[in-house]
Amino acid sequence: MRMAAEPPPEILVFSMLHLYLSQTLGEAEIGAWTTQEERAVAAAFTPLRRAEWLSWRAVVRRELGSPSVRFVYDECGAPSIEGSTLHLAVSHCQGSIAVVLSDTPCAVDIETLDRPFERLASRYLSPAEALLSDKPHWLALVWCAKETLYKFAGRRGLDLLHDLRIEEADFTAGTLVGSICGGDPVVMQSLFLDSRVVVWI
Repeated sequence: MRMAAEPPPEILVFSMLHLYLSQTLGEAEIGAWTTQEERAVAAAFTPLRRAEWLSWRAVVRRELGSPSVRFVYDECGAPSIEGSTLHLAVSHCQGSIAVVLSDTPCAVDIETLDRPFERLASRYLSPAEALLSDKPHWLALVWCAKETLYKFAGRRGLDLLHDLRIEEADFTAGTLVGSICGGDPVVMQSLFLDSRVVVWI
């Protein structure tokens, strides 16, 4: 009697995600990992934005060990690495940068905690979300999480209040669960660092 073939061993696939957090880099490191063309474009920016814009490019090239990495932008203005299967997400604010490199789609947002989130709350915080937590900096965390969801969605015109939702939050684990236009749950990671909050997927 012929025996049935044994099932193949289970194949486990793990997503590899790397998060890089940094202050803006010094001129020497920026000069080593950015192109003359990029520095010429950035010359028109304010000094702070110039340092942030050049620093995230330098961080990506430095971490990949390749000064020849080139960046392209999609129709929503999100950058990607030309000719690479790696996914890229970047964010910057007030002299800080956050970069995610992942083998799956990703998004990241970094914000300072001293922004006037209370004045913005009616634009992005639903009554249900307001009841999820009374922790300090909850408004900052929700804003950052919704910005991350917006970037992850990859399309323009989403409303932070109605289209993007935060359903759960676990401060101990540093996780949030959100949704985009009522779709499947999206799990996010969060971190408070000095005067910043970072959320990433």
